[in-house]
Amino acid sequence: MSNKEVKAALKSARDAIRNKDYKEALKHCKAVLKQDKNNYNAWVFVGLAAAELEQRDQAKGAYKKAIELEPNQLLAWQGLANLYEKPNQTDVKGDLADVYQKLLELYKNGDKQKWCDVCSKLVELYHQEKKYLEVGETWQKLIQMKQEEGAEKAELHQLWKKMIQLLKDSTRNQDNKTEQLLLTAFEHAMNSAEIVPGEDHQNLYKDFIQCLSKFPHEAARLEKACNDMMALYPTMSYPLEVLCLHFINSVHCFSRILEMDTSSGPGIIGFGIKCLQEKKYKEAVKSLTEGLQKTNQCPAAWHYLAEAQVKIHKHRNAVLSCNQALEGLGIPEGPNLRWKNLALQLKAEALIKIADADAAEEAIKALEQIVGASRDPLISAIRGQAYLNRGLMDEASKISQELLLSHPDLAESHALEGYIHYSQKNYKQAERSFLNAIERKAETAEYHQYLGLTYWFMSDETKKDKGKALTQFLKAAKLDSYLGSAFFYLGNYYRDIAGDKSRARGCYKKAFELDEMDEESGTAAVDLSVELGDMDTALSILNAVTEKASPGTAKWAWLHRGLYYLRSGQPSQAVADLQAALRADPKDSNCWETLGEAYLNRGSYSTALKSFRRASELNPGLMYSIYRAAALEQILGKYENAIATYQQILRKTENYVPALKG
Repeated sequence: MSNKEVKAALKSARDAIRNKDYKEALKHCKAVLKQDKNNYNAWVFVGLAAAELEQRDQAKGAYKKAIELEPNQLLAWQGLANLYEKPNQTDVKGDLADVYQKLLELYKNGDKQKWCDVCSKLVELYHQEKKYLEVGETWQKLIQMKQEEGAEKAELHQLWKKMIQLLKDSTRNQDNKTEQLLLTAFEHAMNSAEIVPGEDHQNLYKDFIQCLSKFPHEAARLEKACNDMMALYPTMSYPLEVLCLHFINSVHCFSRILEMDTSSGPGIIGFGIKCLQEKKYKEAVKSLTEGLQKTNQCPAAWHYLAEAQVKIHKHRNAVLSCNQALEGLGIPEGPNLRWKNLALQLKAEALIKIADADAAEEAIKALEQIVGASRDPLISAIRGQAYLNRGLMDEASKISQELLLSHPDLAESHALEGYIHYSQKNYKQAERSFLNAIERKAETAEYHQYLGLTYWFMSDETKKDKGKALTQFLKAAKLDSYLGSAFFYLGNYYRDIAGDKSRARGCYKKAFELDEMDEESGTAAVDLSVELGDMDTALSILNAVTEKASPGTAKWAWLHRGLYYLRSGQPSQAVADLQAALRADPKDSNCWETLGEAYLNRGSYSTALKSFRRASELNPGLMYSIYRAAALEQILGKYENAIATYQQILRKTENYVPALKG
């Protein structure tokens, strides 16, 4: 085949492709390749025709052969790109990216528009693969090309904004190079905005600050951006809110934002922090809770809320707040790592105060997550308490001994030793340990309370000695006016030792007001109020509890109020309250017996009979319930049943007069 014939065959192949007769085109190309197997155009036409006939492997092979022959010729690269771009192609994205890279190289000094088109396609491909660094670097090259070509400022502005959109999801990857590309795009977009100040520019600035706030190491840049935006947009509260939340100890920021907007979440949070610093703990909890309802993405504020909750001994709430803080911190680094460690430590402290084995186990897990915990003696002391609560005495004792050797001047070292001795009823040794702890940290209410309890259980003499137990309980209550247990123990002293029922009632009432979950204090306050003839106070306590109680809770309050109604001749109210008490504890035989009495007083004999029977089923020793059941069977005319029940009683108690009489 002569050159002339080769050219004619290639022209026929081109015409066949134009007429979509791809098989004919392949026939002409094969004829050429039989004569000249290195003919570039023939391989390109084979690739094109095979691709259209869905013979993708043949097309790919043909294009690659052409590229091998002429690596810097465009046609084969363009054909290969078109082939890879076809739908339903799998596992070709990496190859397509390589093809686009080569096309960019070939177009660079030629067709600039085609270079830009390919560049856009390459960026889109990288974006689909979430290769954000490559997205940013490639798009930046596109902008550079546009700048060299003399693009208008408005077009460049849109390109920088597009780059922001492309990279906005990259902040989760924590990649420093990509982060810097994104921040650069923001700065260029703001600088190229047409109207400053203006809405577009303001929104960009806001997004820029929001982006900076996700990077802990960009604190200085964030602060500058917020201050610059405030200067440019003085009536906008957003930059000030960000400043408040990220530089949370800047009280002046919070004051300013509250002046601008009294309902601002960050402003209210700031006021809460101020209350915490001023030891107004209840106000702090109220403000921080309110502020976080409006602005909950602030881990530091959650931590401060937990701190305030611990101060007023709301330990379960504090654990939840610590969890919110930890969730908000995500993957911590830099300053956030410090906040994570603080939140974990505070969570462990709160869990220890809950004082059950499950909470202790959770506390141990929290402490294990603290970076550098092994070097901190305070954390070791907390871990020792957690082991003690968990019942792991050997581990707790080992930590205690190590702390006393390495940190003998630390109050917590002696306190841990005291807790261990106290739990083992070694009261003499516990006394020495708590006195040592108080000598080093006299302002800790808990140490005084435990010393008071040590004296309480040590002997009758120390229990009754005003200078011992009473003095320590008073000191604990004075140092921490939110410590309900200190007031409870004072109540015990005034009731059991001093015989001062009025003062004891006041202490129990105070303890219960501080902790409404404290049934012992509530019960004692009600019982003493009844003894003192002050039914108004007793009822006010019981009403307050039952109003807030959810179904199946607060048995003690329902039971006490039911007994009051029964004694005061209000059987219907008594029935309702005793039923509520039984929802909390369906197996309380005494409660069933009392309910039977209430039904009997109301005249509901059948229901009363069922209640008395249930009471005697739960506790066969309740003779009164069995007798009442027999008497009710007699009233209801069930004489045979009544006789059998009376005989049952007399077999157990021969001289039970009511049964003999019945």
